[in-house]
Amino acid sequence: MFTGIIEEVGEIRGIQRGRDSYVLSIGCSKVLEGTKAGDSIAVSGVCLTVTGMDRGGFLADVMPETVHRTNLKELKVKSKVNLERAMPADGRFGGHIVSGHVDGVGVIADIQRDDNAVWYTVTAGVNLLKYIVEKGSVTLDGISLTVVETDERSFRVSLIPHTRQETAMSDRREGSQVNVECDILAKYVEKLLGCGEQGSTGREKDTETRRGGITEEFLRRNGF
Repeated sequence: MFTGIIEEVGEIRGIQRGRDSYVLSIGCSKVLEGTKAGDSIAVSGVCLTVTGMDRGGFLADVMPETVHRTNLKELKVKSKVNLERAMPADGRFGGHIVSGHVDGVGVIADIQRDDNAVWYTVTAGVNLLKYIVEKGSVTLDGISLTVVETDERSFRVSLIPHTRQETAMSDRREGSQVNVECDILAKYVEKLLGCGEQGSTGREKDTETRRGGITEEFLRRNGF
């Protein structure tokens, strides 16, 4: 699990391309501290497994599903990527629950300065926007951010100077793709409320909820 608080901006040193997969060589320093092969590092919001290390970086495999679903397919040598190690059990929870499992890709449609802040408008498909709510949390390229506004086609976030300076967002431009991970709690709620449509199984006493999901009438009858 991650928190969306970026520890370091790394640089792509090499890309070994397979038919539909990659092996990335990523230059960095801070996230190597205490890291060993088999550990997880979020690379621009994508949870990848460290497969090898040297003094100046690490290697990670990227499987075809990840290539297709994320903006890692846009990477080139010298591209900047946000890096975060998995959260230790005794660590500070500074952002929100981030799994490193990207839901899809959004596109930066507009960038505007507002005094010391910078507004980013990100367009995305309805499959992502349905989980994004005003004042809720969203992860962009691994960065935990608060949604300020949303509509049927896009949402907006505002970044302070520190966040831009300490992450790869300073390199993003209008038209850039960004990895989007929606709040996992929203996805669990949707699954539970629509469990009848998702083919869930359970005991006989749960037959009603499996048929039509959890309804207001069901909750009333059960004391809620």
